[in-house]
Amino acid sequence: MKKRRLSRRDVLKGSTALALGTVFASPVLAEAPPAEAITPQLIEAAKKEGKVVLYSSMDLPVGEKLGKAFEAQYPGIAVQIERSGSERLFQRVDQEFASGIRAADVINSSDASHFITWKKNGWLAPFMPEDVAQYFLPEYRDPDGLYATTRIWLSSIAYNTNLVKPVEAPTSFADLLDPKWAGKMVKGHPAYSGTIMTATFQMVRELGWDYFEKLSKQRVMQVQSSTDPPKKLSLGERAVMADGNEYGIVLLKEAGQPVEPVYPAEGTPTISGPTGIFASAPHPNAARLFQAWLHTRETQQFFIDFTAQYSVHRQVQSKPGRRKISDIKLMKEDAAGVEKMTEEIKTRYARLFRV
Repeated sequence: MKKRRLSRRDVLKGSTALALGTVFASPVLAEAPPAEAITPQLIEAAKKEGKVVLYSSMDLPVGEKLGKAFEAQYPGIAVQIERSGSERLFQRVDQEFASGIRAADVINSSDASHFITWKKNGWLAPFMPEDVAQYFLPEYRDPDGLYATTRIWLSSIAYNTNLVKPVEAPTSFADLLDPKWAGKMVKGHPAYSGTIMTATFQMVRELGWDYFEKLSKQRVMQVQSSTDPPKKLSLGERAVMADGNEYGIVLLKEAGQPVEPVYPAEGTPTISGPTGIFASAPHPNAARLFQAWLHTRETQQFFIDFTAQYSVHRQVQSKPGRRKISDIKLMKEDAAGVEKMTEEIKTRYARLFRV
């Protein structure tokens, strides 16, 4: 008898979520695996494999910075990064597994609900890094050790300071509906980007589809990835960013580009990016080493300092001069809610924005 493949709706039933990290109540293992440290034996086994393949939705320059940092610490182990939008990565993984292809070792997604599907399908390997066990609160790690929240980031508004005066800049999502912004905005697409899918869900929940219907009449430039709006903004191709990675704006601003983030009065959409290892990883030891290294205090601090994202590791500290996430009004993340509305969001969004 042919085994029925579980849909995302099937596997997300009964799940719950918290504001900055998602808890999934769908136990698979009898108990959590023991915490594992980075040992000389693990490093040696990883070096024999010589490679780790990372599927990731993070901006390629960010991923490359991480990859180079790992390679510098563990010479002889190359990091191959396959970057795409999370929704595209989800489709790719499904197609690869259906075809018997097992290419990826480690995966990081900006749509946390993907990990419930992969967990239910039995595609993830249990591995509990020592730092995750000691310094990550339970809501930021899978109870069975199948994944952990690697990074937190926001989807904000922003504007080009050469094109918009601070006193005239939008301060809320409602402000984006002002006719003066017609033809001057750029935003990402929820069918491509997990960040935009997650942000769109939160905005629909808080503001309603009525808001997007009005926004669609503003002649918004539509791009795919959440990493694209900050770039379009810095180039002056559009004056205002309706959504997109806040960390991209922060990094561009620190590099001297004419951009400024805005944290909307209604709240800023919050996104978590878990990482897990595939049970079929072709380089299992390198995968475990990378997963353990990725969640150490040093690497998590690297995330904060050099990628302008946020970490849930209890030992890291905010970079001086940057706004703390605790000082920002946030919209609540809800992976189960995203799953229930995924198809509706894709369909209604495409109809409204005609893309």
